[in-house]
Amino acid sequence: MVTIPRPKRTPKPLDSVRLNDLALHYVARFATSAAKLEAYLARKLRERGWDGEGEAPVAALVERFVTAGYVDDLAYAKAKSGSLLRRGYGTRRIGQALQAAGIGEDLREEVRADESDQRRAALALAKKRRFGPFGNELPDRTVREKQLAAMLRAGHPLDLARALLAAASVEDAEDWAGNQTGDD
Repeated sequence: MVTIPRPKRTPKPLDSVRLNDLALHYVARFATSAAKLEAYLARKLRERGWDGEGEAPVAALVERFVTAGYVDDLAYAKAKSGSLLRRGYGTRRIGQALQAAGIGEDLREEVRADESDQRRAALALAKKRRFGPFGNELPDRTVREKQLAAMLRAGHPLDLARALLAAASVEDAEDWAGNQTGDD
């Protein structure tokens, strides 16, 4: 039996009501920033076209959602930053992710992790990837260099990555992560 493919249905161009509905649906499903919402709506307009009067009111719609509290860049930045820290990412990678989401420099600085949070994030990555004292055996020089490179790619500063990988035991690493003075 031969199946005949259905002709591809062209979606209707957007008008003000459909654009608003798309925006509401998007913010209801996803935590987002104002820049990400604006990019999403611009993409939908490119895909489907505009059938309303004048130019599409994307910027005004995004501003209305920000004013109504549907989109909050600070809350998004705090949530995203906390999530990435818990997954073991460093401040540089977190800053890059927030910048890609359209979060401004002032908000990125406001949610920037302090020294103790950075240490706990490095510890989380080391545990997850079995780096340093969390590995089954003492790594040789090449393995240690690869572990250090992975921690640097994850956004951790060189001094923190070296200090963690140099820990003699799991207890020392956990003590180091709990130490907030930074005088190791």
